[in-house]
Amino acid sequence: MDLQAALKKKTAVSRSWILLDYTGEGTILDVDKYAIMHRVQIHARDLRILDPLLSYPSTILGRERAIVLNLEHIKAIITAEEVLLRDPLDDNVIPIVEELRRRLPPANTIRQAQGDEREHLSGQRDAEGVEEDESPFEFRALEVALEAICSFLDARTTELETAAYPALDELTSKISSRNLDRVRKLKSAMTRLTARVQKVRDELEQLLDDDDDMADLYLSRKLAAASSPVSGSGVPNWFPTSPTMCSKISRASRASAATVHGNENDVEELEMLLEAYFMQIDGTLNKLTTLREYIDDTEDYINIQLDNHRNQLIQLELFLSSGTVCLSIYSLVAAIFGMNIPYTWNHKAYAFKWVVVLAGIVCTVVFVFIISYARHKGLVGS
Repeated sequence: MDLQAALKKKTAVSRSWILLDYTGEGTILDVDKYAIMHRVQIHARDLRILDPLLSYPSTILGRERAIVLNLEHIKAIITAEEVLLRDPLDDNVIPIVEELRRRLPPANTIRQAQGDEREHLSGQRDAEGVEEDESPFEFRALEVALEAICSFLDARTTELETAAYPALDELTSKISSRNLDRVRKLKSAMTRLTARVQKVRDELEQLLDDDDDMADLYLSRKLAAASSPVSGSGVPNWFPTSPTMCSKISRASRASAATVHGNENDVEELEMLLEAYFMQIDGTLNKLTTLREYIDDTEDYINIQLDNHRNQLIQLELFLSSGTVCLSIYSLVAAIFGMNIPYTWNHKAYAFKWVVVLAGIVCTVVFVFIISYARHKGLVGS
């Protein structure tokens, strides 16, 4: 029995989450995946996308009652009234939590809006339209996440550019093992960062290309449709039955009445939001593409320099080889006349002088001939 309990405890490992409701108030949760699945009504395969131990690409999934968000270190579940954010104590997540608290409306604003609703007469409902035209909660939370990830990747790109361009210029001026290794590491970092940026860009592009996927992200619209008189159903039982939430559902129902009766596939608001951050992440990718082109140009320049040095070494080797051949001829003549072979003119003093002079002239002529032939064939520079 103890073994079964231990195995059950191991399979239901608790993870740290922070819950931010539509008032901006946060609560730290340390619950297992089953509690999260029950709370937001998503499947295990969707929650598995947010597991940091598993490698999943950047994903934005729209479900019936939640948005599953996996963007680098941002792993969140967004509903129509709350945000569940994983690992809230992570250094990269803390600024996102603070931004969500700042962006979401404070509690006193909600209470003031409720008081205004009770006090307003039916003829003053047009004034409430200003509040009702406010972006849905899920879009405000999604915007914070997209802004955070785009800014994070852009900052990493700027840091890489700051380090890469001086390193490439230094390598251009001086080719050394240290500079080559430094550029190699920067190129590897750029490749990894480009892949991360490309994944986020591809996910946004895929969303923008599919209106049905974007329509799935309209959680407030689904909530309003479910709670409207047209649908014949009341407030879904998976939402808290608090007075503030009931008031919010009432406002959402009135604000989206035209949508329920009209075009439910209108995704213009979300499309504008996604396009803005798509352009931002595309600009970041363009920076990395420009950096890659600069690295490729630098590599081409380095290869040209290395080829030039190689050619100079080959020319030097040709000169040395030619000189060695000529000196070998001169040494051969000296060896022949150094033998103890009797010659009729061996007793003449001037004979040795002429042999040395003629041998030197012949060797010089041979050397000049070799070099001239090499220049004629283009083997050495003129």
